[in-house]
Amino acid sequence: MKLSIVIVNYRVPYFLEQCLLSVQKSGQGMDMDIWVVDNNSGDGSVEYLRSRFPTVHFIANEENIGFSRANNQAIRISTGEYVLLLNPDTLIGESTLRTVVDFMDAHPHAGGLGVKMLNAHGQFLPESKRGFPSPWVSFCKLSGLNKLFPRSRRFNGYHLGYLSHDEVHHVEVLAGAFMLMRRKALDEVGLLDERFFMYGEDIDLSYRLVQGGYDNFYYPTPILHYKGESSSVTDVKYLRSFHGAMGLFFDKYYRGKLNPLAHGLINLIIQGRTQLALALRHFKQERKTETPPVMQSWHPSEGDASIYALHNHSHILVNTDEVTCDHLLATMEKVADRQHTFHLTNNVSGRIVSP
Repeated sequence: MKLSIVIVNYRVPYFLEQCLLSVQKSGQGMDMDIWVVDNNSGDGSVEYLRSRFPTVHFIANEENIGFSRANNQAIRISTGEYVLLLNPDTLIGESTLRTVVDFMDAHPHAGGLGVKMLNAHGQFLPESKRGFPSPWVSFCKLSGLNKLFPRSRRFNGYHLGYLSHDEVHHVEVLAGAFMLMRRKALDEVGLLDERFFMYGEDIDLSYRLVQGGYDNFYYPTPILHYKGESSSVTDVKYLRSFHGAMGLFFDKYYRGKLNPLAHGLINLIIQGRTQLALALRHFKQERKTETPPVMQSWHPSEGDASIYALHNHSHILVNTDEVTCDHLLATMEKVADRQHTFHLTNNVSGRIVSP
């Protein structure tokens, strides 16, 4: 088996449907298998998807065991030379899988690879390429210095803002939303640390790959990532997990290497950022409107110019049965502004998935 793809699902069946459709198109002709681990969604996700994707292997957990444990379940029983961890709220192009596997084949010292992730507006997601959260890098991120100096090598070592989005780079951290790894490397450094319930496990595993003598790469092939859809349903729990993961990583690798004052300062900042994130989340929910946006369908026969003509229709509905994902992703990169939001549908279910 050349490639095993592992997707952990939690209450996003229609996002996952679009994801699986794109994966099957991208993997045509490849020797691969697909594993979906459902963390007790309780919404009929497995029943809905199993009949639509009979070649996909489904594992239905009786409780939400977290992202790391669920991925490890499937990794252990899969057999691919490469393992791809993929979020359910992603969409990949028809050329994506072949491109990244060919790159790994050509670079035997590569332990892992990440890609250029775009949000629903076509904008580049900075977590596509990251550095390790050392004490200094962590301080710059948590204090906001990285945003004040986004292109600085000194102050933005976390998001590597000084590196081009459009070139191949050696990087330190891969994003768990699309994390392609060599099984030989995983056999040597171990699987995901299951102390990380959700978030941070990708940083930890990336760190161990590099410590094990492997290189991690950023490769600029685009995918769509509707960031956060699979975690937004239990916001308090996951926001605490998100900000607590950096503290866990910090304690695991840097405890005892700093004086107590510096250690306490970073932990204090982490706690403060957690509380601020919770407050902002509550504020956004209070202001959120349930009025559905007016969407303009994109017909590929009209060409790319049709996107730019939609001045009064900022919400663009794309039928992925009528346009290739490669073409969609290329168009999104050309638009790339918050004035346009891309929503997906297909002919089978007719469901619309939105950020």
